[in-house]
Amino acid sequence: MEKKTIVLTKFPFTDLSSSKRRPAVIISQVKDEEPDVIVSFISSVIPENPKETDYILETTHKDFNQTGLKKISVFKMDKLATLEKSIFTGELGTVSDDIYKELETRLKKALDL
Repeated sequence: MEKKTIVLTKFPFTDLSSSKRRPAVIISQVKDEEPDVIVSFISSVIPENPKETDYILETTHKDFNQTGLKKISVFKMDKLATLEKSIFTGELGTVSDDIYKELETRLKKALDL
């Protein structure tokens, strides 16, 4: 498991009332000695009016198949969580360098960097 890996995990609701199992992409470095990583939320519910921090990945994208996702998805780069790697229930795939560059651009906007 490394940065750019798409994992299946429990992702907490922002009010911490519950969590839901869903895909997320690892956006931080992954170190064996560190139990936690930072991930960004992925959803198949495409917003009618996407934010500038959303990246919509179409099934027709040349690198879609390597992600392991099943349908068009939105990477919500303003929905981040620090999670312990032990709660991940699987790895779906990875995002390509081209996709990751798009994610980084939106992450910088989300964090106002």
